[in-house]
Amino acid sequence: MKALEDKILKEGQVYPGNVLKVGSFLNHQIDVPFMCECAKEFYSLFKDAGVNKVLTIEASGIAIAALTAQYFECPLVFAKKSKTSNIADNVYSSAVKSFTHNCVNQVMVEKAYLNPGDKVLVIDDFLAHGEALRGLFDLIDQAGAEVVGAGILIEKAFQNGGTPLRSQGYRIESLARVASMDADSGTVTFVE
Repeated sequence: MKALEDKILKEGQVYPGNVLKVGSFLNHQIDVPFMCECAKEFYSLFKDAGVNKVLTIEASGIAIAALTAQYFECPLVFAKKSKTSNIADNVYSSAVKSFTHNCVNQVMVEKAYLNPGDKVLVIDDFLAHGEALRGLFDLIDQAGAEVVGAGILIEKAFQNGGTPLRSQGYRIESLARVASMDADSGTVTFVE
């Protein structure tokens, strides 16, 4: 999506450690009209997949996933990274390594919200190493539901997380695919 690539070039900042900061429109402050355009693009890509649930992981994926669910007229479910007192014990759970936070989270979804026969579209803000997607796909499998695909705003293709998942047959559509980043020059290049 050219508009997303342009926004990344204009507003994104490259930090050491292959970190792309897009806080001005996605991770800290949300440009809602622009995110609506991205959500429409996800709807266009997956409108014939029979989606009846959208799934993401807290927290940065929730905004784009909620907007996408609105276009599909279906519920948004998000996996929580920690158990709180208002979560039932009856959950699907999967370990997800976070490279950004340098920890492993046991993400969970209450069983009442993912059901056998659901056709689930995963939406997330970033794809780098693929750990979050693997964990979300695992939750969907545990529920006996079907993964119809994943919509990703920004894929750091050079970190290769999408390749093994695509080779396993998962449909992954990324609106912007970063080929390389350089913190010294602040440059970002995209996959052609």
